[in-house]
Amino acid sequence: MNKAWLRMAVFAMVVGLLSIISSQFSLVYAQNGKQKTSAAQKQTKKNDKASVARKNQSAKAQPKRKGQKPAVASTRKKQTAQAASRAQGPRAKTAIKPRNAKPVAAARPVRASFGQMAGLHATSDALGLNSSVALVVDQETNEVLFSKNDHAVLPIASLTKLMTALVIAEANLPMHESLQITQADVDTEKWSSSRLAVGTVLSRGELMHLALMSSENRAAHALGRTFPGGMDAFVRRMNQRAVLTGMADTRFVEPTGLSSLNQSSASDLAVLAAMAYNEPMLRELSTSHGREVSVGRRTLQYNNTNRLVKHPDWDIGLQKTGYISEAGRCLVMQAQVAGRKLIMVFLDSTGKVGRLGDAERVRKWLEQKSSLHSDVSTHAQRLPS
Repeated sequence: MNKAWLRMAVFAMVVGLLSIISSQFSLVYAQNGKQKTSAAQKQTKKNDKASVARKNQSAKAQPKRKGQKPAVASTRKKQTAQAASRAQGPRAKTAIKPRNAKPVAAARPVRASFGQMAGLHATSDALGLNSSVALVVDQETNEVLFSKNDHAVLPIASLTKLMTALVIAEANLPMHESLQITQADVDTEKWSSSRLAVGTVLSRGELMHLALMSSENRAAHALGRTFPGGMDAFVRRMNQRAVLTGMADTRFVEPTGLSSLNQSSASDLAVLAAMAYNEPMLRELSTSHGREVSVGRRTLQYNNTNRLVKHPDWDIGLQKTGYISEAGRCLVMQAQVAGRKLIMVFLDSTGKVGRLGDAERVRKWLEQKSSLHSDVSTHAQRLPS
């Protein structure tokens, strides 16, 4: 009995020891497996990094084109774009933008003129003119042949330069005197451009020529600035001259016309054109076709802003054009049409050639009237008394 119990006890101890040894072996085996797995993962990551490094080195070794990105980044970006495209579904193709395309500037809004804001363009006329204001007067008889809003007071732009030139001419200042363009002559009203650089030296006569023929703003400003007494005295003289001739609707604040505060009416401008026509120098300079001016080592070519002076159908004795957005396109002319000396005024015209087209309409209309009148007179003379 005792021996049997002893054998059973020994057997139980042996089984227990074997169980403990087996569990220890299982634990060690599991730990070794985890270590091997971790080592394998670390080796895989190292291999991936090495592969990426080799691709980057290969991309750097290749000649890089302008604007080209690294191959790996480009591939990833492409894959991302393709995935996004698949997610969004089919879509329309977009236009390919040229590599060196410049951005298109937004169009500036068209600024309404004073005449447009006042509703003057709603006024109809028999000739269908583009100008909201027009006046045609017989220079010798003062007979009004055509009128449209002729007493409306509007900005007159560079028609101002007719008064500028008239004041200079009547002052009998030396035309050969050299004047220099300074920083004070640079336009700070409209920031308009000019080919007369600061420091340019020209005679007073040359500046007069450019101001009247080519509407050169710095030239006109220099004429006023160098007037005896300075700019204030010059502008004061411009307004005094207007008052003395009965131009009650006219006001000047500077000599170029860049300011919209320079204002007048067609009736007043017809008076101004008649006065300017009495000065031979103004007739010659304003109708000149062109002029070459030597500025240092350069020679600048200036042309007339009114192309009608070169037209064989026109006989123009005096002219001046003008434009700022507040005034629209403007034109004053003395011309001989159908045997009559006329003064024509067109203000606030639309389009670049609108004022010239209006002048052509008036000329043809007057020539037709003259031809019809001549035919009637001839027919009357042939009738028996």
